[in-house]
Amino acid sequence: MTRHTAPEIAIVGAGIGGLTAAMALTRRGLRAQVYEQAPVLREVGVGLHLAPNGSRILHRFGLAEQLREAAVRPEALEVRRWNDGQVLTRRRMGDVWETEFGGPHYTMHRADLHGLLAERLPAGSLRLGSRCTGHTEDADGVELRFADGSTARADVLIGADGVNSLVRGAVAGGRDLLVPTGTCAVRGLVDMNRLPRLDPEDMYVWAGPGGRMLTAPVSGGRQLSFVAVIPENDDEQQRESWSRPAELDLVAKAFQGWDPTVQELVDAAGEAGHWSLRDRDPLDRWSTPRTTLLGDAAHPMLPHHGQGASQAIEDAVVLAACLAEAGGSRRQDIAAALHRYETVRLAHTAQVQLGSRDSGSQRLGGGPAGPQPRNQSGQEMKALVADTSWIQRHDAEAALAAQPAA
Repeated sequence: MTRHTAPEIAIVGAGIGGLTAAMALTRRGLRAQVYEQAPVLREVGVGLHLAPNGSRILHRFGLAEQLREAAVRPEALEVRRWNDGQVLTRRRMGDVWETEFGGPHYTMHRADLHGLLAERLPAGSLRLGSRCTGHTEDADGVELRFADGSTARADVLIGADGVNSLVRGAVAGGRDLLVPTGTCAVRGLVDMNRLPRLDPEDMYVWAGPGGRMLTAPVSGGRQLSFVAVIPENDDEQQRESWSRPAELDLVAKAFQGWDPTVQELVDAAGEAGHWSLRDRDPLDRWSTPRTTLLGDAAHPMLPHHGQGASQAIEDAVVLAACLAEAGGSRRQDIAAALHRYETVRLAHTAQVQLGSRDSGSQRLGGGPAGPQPRNQSGQEMKALVADTSWIQRHDAEAALAAQPAA
């Protein structure tokens, strides 16, 4: 039997998706070169959710002990009424969720997860200060071009370069537009000792007229990560949103008349980031014969399901397996592997992505006209916080096993 050489793989973007892909490929005996535009490897942002469908994979990668040390496994999710803080519903998590979904639900600082993944990159596999400005695909491979004038060749290109992905633009052919929601997320961290009314082992949600507040413990319970979702005007939607400081006085104004605990939380935040909430419509394909997409580049998610990191991790493990099982660097090998990856992942992630979009509208009582005042009952809120169980039960590796290679 003819043995073909292993493919040379290039990953554009060293976020959580790109680093997990590099780690998954390494575990499969493949090598990848990661290109990151930032001059220093660091992750911006605050807290994230690592749901059971993502944590199961990282546990299989041998990261269980490190995750338990760096993350928090919340004991409960408590939904409170927006104006007086009355508990509407309390759902146990911790051991209950771990048993139900086959893996823990973690909340953690984004930088902590990013650091755990970065530590496992093989030496020499990361090139910083490498802003990809374009690529050209031919029958023999892909040539990447960088802002400093340098180039690189690979057999496979993985675009893991986020919601504004350059690689996605090439795959989609320029027909792909950001879809604004009319809302923004203000994200920040508060020392837990400044919020004595809240339990450092619980997550909390308040949803009320035109907004909501979500909190989760991170950094071993020493800090509280919060996300405030509030309306945003059209001018704000057009501005850069990832690193822009939030105007906390406007956030405080949005939560006037709410539960005093919410007001205390906003007052305790010394700074926060402003994130205009926009996504893109699902694509009908992610790949060309030698190029594919992963994570937010493939399916940019609104945060309402807390699935951004976990879906990228699922992508990474499936893509690595498909490339490893394809058996070579020939064009037909790569094209078959990317087609299989797409077949396993595309419809599932589209359902998660659109579900998150719809859930955000429902929780704000919105729709085409934007957020409207709404008082939700405990039963309504219970349904809303429980509607991701099908996502958390999903096993991406089992789904791949059910889709045999051609």
